[in-house]
Amino acid sequence: MKRPRPAGFSILCALIGFLICAALAVNLAAQQSQSKSKQSGVIRVQTNLVSILASVIDAYGQPIPDLPQEMFELSEEGVPQKIERFEAQTNRPLDLALMIDSSMSTFKDMKFETESAAHFIQQVVRPGDTLGVFEFDEKVTQLSDFSADVPKLQSAARRIASGSGTSIYDAIVLGSNALRRRPLERRRAIVLVTDAGETTSLSKFEDARRAAIASEALLYSIVIRAANESGRNTAGEHALITITDSTGGAMFMVDEMLGLDAMFDRIDRELRTQYLLGYYPTPVPPPGSRRHVAIKVKTGDIVRHRKEYFTASVPR
Repeated sequence: MKRPRPAGFSILCALIGFLICAALAVNLAAQQSQSKSKQSGVIRVQTNLVSILASVIDAYGQPIPDLPQEMFELSEEGVPQKIERFEAQTNRPLDLALMIDSSMSTFKDMKFETESAAHFIQQVVRPGDTLGVFEFDEKVTQLSDFSADVPKLQSAARRIASGSGTSIYDAIVLGSNALRRRPLERRRAIVLVTDAGETTSLSKFEDARRAAIASEALLYSIVIRAANESGRNTAGEHALITITDSTGGAMFMVDEMLGLDAMFDRIDRELRTQYLLGYYPTPVPPPGSRRHVAIKVKTGDIVRHRKEYFTASVPR
């Protein structure tokens, strides 16, 4: 005959059973939560939002404002992407590096060049914006910190002095790196005025192109062909065209110095009529890769935008 078990033993068994069931329930809930998280949020956890500034230009070279999001089509590596963020005529603050070629080949027009730059500074710097003034010959010199103080910036532009040599690639690298140190969520642009006669850079073409793309800055190049008495530097022009197109900026040719003010005006207008598009890349791109982006509008007009970006490398 079996002895009846004490009541305490039954209570202990019931308590142990309850604790086991509770632990199993917590573990199951955690697994379900992780599964849902993987299904719904994996792209946004592993991928940062890619932001692209775009300018839509008509057949006459004028920017087209006020287009709705539905008019834009965006793809990465040929795969259509969903536009998650859209700002028409974005008013985000602008950081701009103004880089003036001070080589001997531009010496005879230096006074006009610096006064045009001073006029542009007054036009382009709005509340919240900053601008830095650089000159480049055989070396690159930053004449002013990034600032919103227009008179101070104009004074810096008027201090540009003639030198020897032309370091265009070094100028693009230095300007790009300076802009990368500026706060996030701001627009970035480089305006480069030169005769395109690259002669003395330590940086190479690909160094300059990659630095400009990595900075997410738009490069606007103004090539003063009249400044180079020995003739056009077609190799330098071609290099600038390639870098400029990669960043989504624009290149302007000026045959007479009197056209410099008009080119500055066009750049100012374009900077004020830009669209901002943001997306989470699908599929998720591999770390440390180079990605190609394409944007079209259904109107068939020209869209200028950054064509490439580089994904972050895997941390060591």
